Amino acid sequence: MLERFIQNKKLDAAKLTAKKLLSARGEANAQSMAIKLIHSYEQLDKRSQTDFFHYLSSQFNPDPALVMDAANRYSTERNESSLIHLCQTVEPPRQELLRRVNRAPAGTVTVLKMRQTLLSYLKEHPAFRATDADMHHLLSSWFNPGFLELQQITWNSPAQLLEKIIEHESVHAIDGWDDLRRRLQPDRRCFAFFHPQLPGEPLIFVEVALVPGISKDIGGLINKQAPVGDAKSFKAAIFYSISNCQPGLKGVSLGNFLIKRVAQKLIEEIPSLKTFSTLSPIPGFTQWLDAGAPLSVDKLSPAQQRKSLEAQKRLAIGGMVWAERLKTGWHPERSDESEKSALLRLCALYLMHKTPEASGDAVGKFHLSNGATLHQINWGADLSKKGLQQSGGIMVNYLYELDKVEEQHEAFSNKTVCYARALEKLV
Repeated sequence: MLERFIQNKKLDAAKLTAKKLLSARGEANAQSMAIKLIHSYEQLDKRSQTDFFHYLSSQFNPDPALVMDAANRYSTERNESSLIHLCQTVEPPRQELLRRVNRAPAGTVTVLKMRQTLLSYLKEHPAFRATDADMHHLLSSWFNPGFLELQQITWNSPAQLLEKIIEHESVHAIDGWDDLRRRLQPDRRCFAFFHPQLPGEPLIFVEVALVPGISKDIGGLINKQAPVGDAKSFKAAIFYSISNCQPGLKGVSLGNFLIKRVAQKLIEEIPSLKTFSTLSPIPGFTQWLDAGAPLSVDKLSPAQQRKSLEAQKRLAIGGMVWAERLKTGWHPERSDESEKSALLRLCALYLMHKTPEASGDAVGKFHLSNGATLHQINWGADLSKKGLQQSGGIMVNYLYELDKVEEQHEAFSNKTVCYARALEKLV
């Protein structure tokens, strides 16, 4: 009871400080208020944080009457002055509040943490969506790639930074220091984006393997016992892992700029590189199979429809779910040719036709929207537990042809997947 009373007092203090911060005049006064608000917010428990977000979401919206008046004025006058007035009127006051928080020491970090927390509440509290949209809008400006610094992570980087790379690797877990050291040898590269307000804190990083040609399985790229490749053989750069480190930046586009910046840097360093490709997981594939492998019939030719149904029948799609199949001992190395052919066909159809949809594969959507080509599907490419669970061990190469990325980005924006002709043989 006493603890709740204390929390309510802290919540009231945070609300009052937020109100005063927005009305504060003078740089020094605003900064002191921002520091006080940050301190107050950090003392709130989960329940009080939720109440504080309700306060932000309900008390810092634009005035509807003023918005309507500004809109009518712009509709009538149609000049620069009325347009500027309209833009200023429709902007939620909480955006200015967050800007003032950002000016304080540790303000940027605080807004990031606030959004990370807010995101965890969104499903239960949809009323917070407008506040999240404001945070996303501001963070997209503050973390514009033009403000970010690209750094190469090496074995000589600070130990604290290396620990964060191990911690945040989300695609292929790093098994301790020996594993990390192998991933930083001369035939491997790791690059990250950093922001001036978060020194030593990587925002997102990508791992790259320098190899003779396009890799078809992940084992050889992350095997910590693998011999270091000869620099003379480097013809291809394989982006095999990209990991976000800041949950508060969800939805802020960084990865596409990172890949393109890294590709350009590698070309300058190693002119012999001619090929830039990923070796990517397919995290949504088996979920799609468990859902019955649904596809819009109008996207398929009659022959593709028939072959798709044959593949589904061969795999008994709609019967045993994928997790149960694995429990019975299913493994790519024990699959016969008909089962392999059926899975590869459905995987190709999934990537070619399902990816552009809202529920399409997230990794495929990311690379294709960046202008990559769906190049090659690889059987038995990831035999880890995670790889078998999410895609039956199948992985895919997305090819980055730097002179085509803009054109293919536009194509994917229009729901068209650019793919290599070889994939037509699978479907």
